[in-house]
Amino acid sequence: MDGSGKSILTMHRHKKLGLGESWLIYEGEMGECCSRTKLSKKPIWSVKKHIQILKANQNNILAYVFRGTIDRKRHSYVIEGSYAHRSCKVLDESRRVVAEIKRKEAITGGVSFGIEVFVLIVQPGFDPGFAMALVLILDQMFS
Repeated sequence: MDGSGKSILTMHRHKKLGLGESWLIYEGEMGECCSRTKLSKKPIWSVKKHIQILKANQNNILAYVFRGTIDRKRHSYVIEGSYAHRSCKVLDESRRVVAEIKRKEAITGGVSFGIEVFVLIVQPGFDPGFAMALVLILDQMFS
C-alpha cells in the first residue's frame, strides 16, 4: 500500500488445472472489494513455479516471471536459489542480478536472527514494490 492506504499491487493465485502453480500480479486494487473485476484489467506480471521432476536442476530455478500473462514463450526474469534458506536471486534476461534475498547475518547481544529475518537487496532501476511482491509470492509457493 502507498502512504494513503491504496493498494499498489494485487496478487492472486491463478486457478487453472495443470502441473505448475502460477500467480498473477495486477496494478492497483482488484477483486470483489472494489469496482474493478478480473476481466476489466489484465495482469502486468505472471509468476510460474518451476516444476522440477528430476533432481538434475543445477541452477536451482524456483520460478519464472513473465510480463503480462504466462502465455508468452519467453520469461522476463528467473528466480534462482533456495527460498527455504532465504538465499534467492532474481535475474533478468541478461542474467544480471536485479534483486536478492539473503538471511540477515548479524548477532546482536548473543541473539541470532532466525530464518524469517532476511534482507531484500534491490538494484537501482528495479521496482522495490515488485521485488517485495515476488518475495510474498515465493513465500506462498514454498511455505
